[in-house]
Formats: sequence, C-alpha cells, structure tokens
Amino acid sequence: MPASHIDHLAITAPTLEVGVAYVRDVLGVEPGPGGEHLRMGTHNRLLRLGDALYLEVIAPNPAAPAPGRPRWFGLDALAADALPRLGSWVLRTDDIGAATAAATEALGVVEPMSRGAFEWLITIPSDGLQPLGGVAPALIEWRAGGHPAARLPDCGLALEMLEIFHPDPLRVERLLASISFAGPAVVHALPADEVPYLAARIATPGGLRRLCGRPAG
Repeated sequence: MPASHIDHLAITAPTLEVGVAYVRDVLGVEPGPGGEHLRMGTHNRLLRLGDALYLEVIAPNPAAPAPGRPRWFGLDALAADALPRLGSWVLRTDDIGAATAAATEALGVVEPMSRGAFEWLITIPSDGLQPLGGVAPALIEWRAGGHPAARLPDCGLALEMLEIFHPDPLRVERLLASISFAGPAVVHALPADEVPYLAARIATPGGLRRLCGRPAG
C-alpha cells in the first residue's frame, strides 16, 4: 500500500473570522483565500506550509443552507463562544480505498467532495467526529485540480512536527502503521482521564510557533 503523508492541518472555529484571527496572532501571517464546501455547509481559508501541505481554517458557513448531516471535524459540537484550536488533520494517500480498509480504526465512509476546481475523496465519520477522541486523521485522495498548496503563496511557514496526545499511544501508533503513515509526527502518552488533542510546531519568519488543540479548562 502506498505511504500516506500529512496533507493539511485543520484549525476549527465557530466562525471563520475568529479562526483567522487566532492563526494571525499565533503565526504572524494572515491566512489567504479559500472557498466553500457546499455539501458540508462550511467554508475555509488557507496557508501554505509546504509544496503539498497547508493549514486550513474551517468553520460553519452561516450563508450556506444547513447540510442535513453532521459537519466534518466536529464543527457542530462547537459552542458559539468556543476557542479556535488545532482540531484535526488529514493524510493524503494515492489509494484511499486500500488505506481505509487497512486502518485499525473506522475512519468513516469515503465520499466525493469538491471546492471550485478541486475534487477529492475523503473519509467522513457518520457523526462528524474523528475517532480516537478526535486525534485520528481523515484520509484524502485528490482527484482533480491539483493540490491547493501549489496555488498558495509561500509565506515562509513550514510544519516541523505534529504532536499527538492520547491516553493510549500504542493504539494511535497501530493506526498510523496500518495506513503506512510517513511524516513528521510524534505520539505522546496522556493520563487516562485526560482528553486527547493535537499540537503542531510551525517554523515561521518570526521563529518557531505552536498551534495547540488542547481543550480549554
């Protein structure tokens, strides 16, 4: 099975404006244009992190009709005053069917999606929540339009390391091995009573910065 690589990181927020302000404050760079996901009732803005890697700020789109299904990345669970956070990540594969079948966790149903000229397949859990307490990745296979990062300006940002925090790190590692993950990521153990979360160390023109998904409280 082909290796899977980090495709993008998702900052989840109750509104796009709040998410963009968070990224600007932490990384010192304003996210660029994105677009709308009509089937999911969401919209986004993007920042390049590499040749085939980007950061996405994603939120419910108040101008779009309700999708009639749970939105992806747990967006429906966000309170109106929720803080933006590194809420999810997506792995790119050249064979999403094989990777989904091989995964040791149920990552969801493979569905076709599009945004403008971009078309892709992606795994979406029926409840909109990523497994393993939210730290399991979604899988994506790009089908048309190239890769979004190729159309984004280079602002001098680069992912140095993704950190995955979970009470059962071996379970996370088994999942990543089952989908042939290759990339800059490390899994850390948490106490059994703590909530899993993600963090990412990002190199910026102003130095190393950290995006964190640790729940408040």
